[in-house]
Amino acid sequence: MSTDTQPSHRPDRLLRLPSILERVHVSRSLWWRWCKEGHAPKGIKLSARVTAWRESDIDAFVERLAAGQ
Repeated sequence: MSTDTQPSHRPDRLLRLPSILERVHVSRSLWWRWCKEGHAPKGIKLSARVTAWRESDIDAFVERLAAGQ
């Protein structure tokens, strides 16, 4: 019987803007302003018109918002 000593690693999902706005409840324009000003996590440019964000970054951001930071 073998035991797996490696922790299970689930790859981080990439979220598109509509999914983020469901979690954060702000307008698109405010979200983009926060990204530009460095308040929100930096997105990953997938193509000229497609940006996505790591789910772990968004989860941490939502926790900071909830804590009032």
